[in-house]
Amino acid sequence: MTPDVFIYDTTLRDGSQREGISYSVEDKLKLAQQLDAFGVHYIEGGWPGSNPKDAAFFERVKSLGLKHAKIAAFGSTLRKNTEPEDDSNLQTLLAAETPVITLFGKSWDLQVTDVLVTTLEENLAMIQKSVAFMKAHGREVVYDAEHFFDGYRANPGYALATLRAAAEAGADVLVLCDTNGGTLPWEIEDAIRAVRAELSTPIGIHTHEDSGCAVANALAAVRAGAVHVQGTINGYGERVGNANLCSIIPDLQLRMGKAVLPRENLARLTELSRYVAEVANLPPEKHLPYVGSSAFAHKGGVHAAAMLRNPASYQIIDPALVGNQRRTVISELSGRGNLLERSQKLGLDCSGEQAGEMLNQIKELEAQGFSFESAEGSVDVMMHRLQPAYEPPFELIDFVVMVEHRQGRGILTDAMVKVRVGEQVIHTAAEGMGPVSALDTALRKALREVYPDLDEVRLDDYKVRILDSETGTDAVVRVLIDTKDGARRWSTVGASPNIIEASWRAMSDSLEYALLNLNKN
Repeated sequence: MTPDVFIYDTTLRDGSQREGISYSVEDKLKLAQQLDAFGVHYIEGGWPGSNPKDAAFFERVKSLGLKHAKIAAFGSTLRKNTEPEDDSNLQTLLAAETPVITLFGKSWDLQVTDVLVTTLEENLAMIQKSVAFMKAHGREVVYDAEHFFDGYRANPGYALATLRAAAEAGADVLVLCDTNGGTLPWEIEDAIRAVRAELSTPIGIHTHEDSGCAVANALAAVRAGAVHVQGTINGYGERVGNANLCSIIPDLQLRMGKAVLPRENLARLTELSRYVAEVANLPPEKHLPYVGSSAFAHKGGVHAAAMLRNPASYQIIDPALVGNQRRTVISELSGRGNLLERSQKLGLDCSGEQAGEMLNQIKELEAQGFSFESAEGSVDVMMHRLQPAYEPPFELIDFVVMVEHRQGRGILTDAMVKVRVGEQVIHTAAEGMGPVSALDTALRKALREVYPDLDEVRLDDYKVRILDSETGTDAVVRVLIDTKDGARRWSTVGASPNIIEASWRAMSDSLEYALLNLNKN
């Protein structure tokens, strides 16, 4: 397939400039493999002369055997008053031995005079010599016109002259960069049309998110004739980020009808987004378009009811096209439709009367401080409890938690739990680092005798939120517990003025959910 638009991914270079991201060489190699498998056309690996990690990446990426993507090394045009043969930056770029070299140069006269501290004529020579040098060494050259749109506003004739210098030297594509991120979509379109009227070299676009228009600007550029789009997965990048390829790619392919990637590759987009977040050691952003877990979540009762009748009523696409899935969020704003859809997914026979009963229960509990929209595990357990034939895997009889200070030994915590499992009553005790830890350990100890598979179930996160701080230590607290079992992960909730009771509610729901699903398997 010959694409209408080529995707140039700069997650490994521009994306790494986001605060809080620091990729290792191994991280970058893993990401390059995933990006290649997804089908992007170019992967910008970094600036080989800027740090040892990037140099090591370019050496090791040669042995990966990438099947689709071309690796690009990134760097600046030569220094002023220097010839290419004597410029260490250009020599380092050549030494990276990548098939593609991306050179950035100045398009804005202010940058030339105030940052490079050279003349406008010398800057044109620097661009021309750098591009010609790389072409003479057989490289494909992507020319990034830094600050192009600022330069075009300030001095359009000179901004165009910088592009002409790169084009006449043989640049394969001229990428117009909105480096400061302040250009608006109609300004992008006007500038690109003006460039295309002057030059025949293919045009690319590189945008930043500072004015909230990065994705819109990239799409406007394609509409005006750009055939090369740069961006990052999840929009990671300097300041507030780069154009998000997780939005741009489906927008181009599904909304604008442009050939970008094979259709089956697009179904891996959500997986790729979450993989990159994991490697970057950042939580996946739930509210990202297309790939976020909330992208196809429906909370309002009217929405959920309409979705049961026709999924197109409140969704722009079938989420499966980008590897995502529809979710029905349960909360006090839900209607019966939310609960009926959820029960269908669980394979439960839930009547309208049962859904109404549960909806009233949810509204009452949320008035007490519970929140179920992030605790689907608790919702699923509640739905099972409504089934007439349901028998809970365990039932609490008593628990006691003791916290004491003993001189010379510090704080000690013990918990005792008595539970009924079928006809059997199990009574256990355990110590812990704190009251919740002791209670969790004692409950698991009791249940392990009957359910040994619980050894595979692990607490993944424990969050406490004070709902009304003005009431001090009498405030209601909400406890949210995340639990995982291999690849599965679920969340449960509890709320009470007593943190131990709130924790127990969330904890017992979590283990009951685990046992329900262990029994299914």
